[in-house]
Amino acid sequence: MTMKRAGAAWMPADAYGRSLPKFSVNLLVRDVHGSLPFYRDVLGATVLYADEDFAALNLQGTDFMLHADHSYDHHPLHARLSEAGSERRGTGAELRVMGIDPDALETRARAAAVKVLQPAADFPHGWRDVILEDPDGYIWAVGVAISGKPSSS
Repeated sequence: MTMKRAGAAWMPADAYGRSLPKFSVNLLVRDVHGSLPFYRDVLGATVLYADEDFAALNLQGTDFMLHADHSYDHHPLHARLSEAGSERRGTGAELRVMGIDPDALETRARAAAVKVLQPAADFPHGWRDVILEDPDGYIWAVGVAISGKPSSS
């Protein structure tokens, strides 16, 4: 694992790893610092720690991670990261977050020149959501539950 960070990390990797819940998300990104504005300023995530190699974030009470591609250079995924088409990594996965106002989020996204794949709207699945694409192509569906007449299906 190649590290560009100078000095010690915020906590030992094994301690952080053991602190994670039974299900967690780790997104591989080209540039950790380049990705942070999307997560912090648009989605509203709290950055617990960030350096050139790694970031620990919390969104709506859920911790998740970003790892820079270079930190995976000895991992089986490294070859896939350099394949043609790897720039759109999120295809086939949709990360969903409840509890964030999709209209306000869409406004922040457009102000930050973030790609809005689907504007905020009400949907039959009971959400009002907006769908955004982060700098590495990960897809985020973010919104709130809407009230309405229950469907018969």
